Amino acid sequence: MEIKNRTILVLGGYGLVGMAVCRQLMEESPAMLIVSSLLEDEARKAVERLRAEFAGSPVKLLPVWGNVFVRTALKDKTRPEVLASPEYRRWVFEDVLAEMSDTTLQNSYLAQLIMGRTDFAPGIVPDAIVDCINTATALAYQDIYTSAAEVLDIYDRAREVWYMGKEVASPALDDYVAAVERLLASLYVPQLVRHVQILYEAMRHAGTRAYLKVGTSGTGGMGLNIPYTHGEEKPSRVLLSKAAMAGAHSLLLFLIARTPGAPAIKEIKPTAAITWKQIGYGPIKRRGREIPLFDCPPEHGVVLDGQTFDLEQHCGGQRLDGVLESVYIDTGENGYFSLAEFTVITTVGQMEGVTPEDIAFNVVCELKGISTGRDIIGALDSAVMSPSYRAGVLRHRAIEFARRLEVEHGVDSVAFEILGPPRLSKLLFEAYLLKRAYRTMQAVAESDPQSISRTVTQLVCEDGRLRSSAISIGIPILMPDGRTLLCANRGRRDHRWEWQSWRATSEEINRWAETEWIDLRVSNMAGWQARMAAILAEASRLPAPDFDSSSRYVRPMSNAATWQLQPEINIGEIVGWVFIHEEKGERMKI
Repeated sequence: MEIKNRTILVLGGYGLVGMAVCRQLMEESPAMLIVSSLLEDEARKAVERLRAEFAGSPVKLLPVWGNVFVRTALKDKTRPEVLASPEYRRWVFEDVLAEMSDTTLQNSYLAQLIMGRTDFAPGIVPDAIVDCINTATALAYQDIYTSAAEVLDIYDRAREVWYMGKEVASPALDDYVAAVERLLASLYVPQLVRHVQILYEAMRHAGTRAYLKVGTSGTGGMGLNIPYTHGEEKPSRVLLSKAAMAGAHSLLLFLIARTPGAPAIKEIKPTAAITWKQIGYGPIKRRGREIPLFDCPPEHGVVLDGQTFDLEQHCGGQRLDGVLESVYIDTGENGYFSLAEFTVITTVGQMEGVTPEDIAFNVVCELKGISTGRDIIGALDSAVMSPSYRAGVLRHRAIEFARRLEVEHGVDSVAFEILGPPRLSKLLFEAYLLKRAYRTMQAVAESDPQSISRTVTQLVCEDGRLRSSAISIGIPILMPDGRTLLCANRGRRDHRWEWQSWRATSEEINRWAETEWIDLRVSNMAGWQARMAAILAEASRLPAPDFDSSSRYVRPMSNAATWQLQPEINIGEIVGWVFIHEEKGERMKI
């Protein structure tokens, strides 16, 4: 896309890569550059630096800040603050673990930022987004393993009291509940899934044209033999979790890229240490804080004599004046490296290195539509196996063979509710009822909804085998009165309506009837009549084979009374049509 005179949002704009991207974008003269960072001070400093470096540039610079992974009400809260509050933890559960809803989208700070609904930039919608946030690190370094260990420790201590009868203090229930809630709030797969859902919906609402992610491999391009750990086993669980999130994120972006109507999606994934931001001498900082000096003279050392070692009881060390100072190499989000550490990590055969400017150059090229060969979404797209000609040919043979078996055994193979979702089984059974009652789409289209409802209801009442085949797989039947449900307690709970308590309000009934139940009500039959009429109308608009026998049409028609060259209702093809046209679920790439 053309960057000039466009509005570009850079997420993580203060970071090492983010600043390099902003500088590269400034050269392309966008109308506005929205620079986002976690903290207000960071966002403002980034904008001030760009204004100083590009003095006289007409590009409007707008600093915005906050945590894009939470709702707006929490965007300026630290993670410890969120985890410490029962109310905030509940909000996290609602936003991450509950079903995606419009409320979830509207509450999200990321969505508000993309859709131009923030106080920072009301009405300003970005044409493109460059995401330089290290999402995999942000999620995986919440460290679910530590949270799980905390829960298990409290549980084990409580179990000793409950089951062993020991005279020890029982952990408070509130402590256990809080620990479990902190564990749930650290589940990063649901967080990543919800993040991508919100990203997609917000971009779709805003009409975003392009999204480019600067991702990570999680290990700086190294394998499971990576020698850098976080103090635990090798390879590090936390580090591998980061890599898992990075891979999952890439595949979710790959799916967005295959969604009709989505913006152009690209990802640059550096596989080396990204270095460097600054080289200097001064106080060494870890996570923004200076490191205080301590010492332990030999005469004050701890004697390790087989007793339990408890650092809290060790009084030999002493705090010194001052803080640690030395020569450092600032690597941005990865922190300060000593010269020796930098030498090790960048030596040939280790992570080696790539500069943020290298990354920024590729980012802007790809954003402009210039192929760099570094877009992994495009690489995945070209490397994955697509539908094959052989499978297409053999599909017809498989279908015909299965049809002969249906005739031979006197059964109709409709749905088993193994493929899912329940809506698929529900639609197949409803289409099957119409096929049994009317045979052709033309007959359904020419009937009226009241008659259709009466006819299929009579079929359901008379054919016990048909009822059983649906009810047995957990697809109940809602009768025309809208109150009577034919169902069974099957001793298993496959569907939410089976295991969740819910009030039988008209809203809830309509919800389940739309997604999981065979619905015999007149209103639903009217919908099926309209579907059949729409399919026939679509068929009638296609030219006859003798007029256009080219490869243009997937479903050539000889006349409006046939569909797929079959006079009888083909329930599979009909439901496929519903998923393509009504659910907007058409495969983008054939």
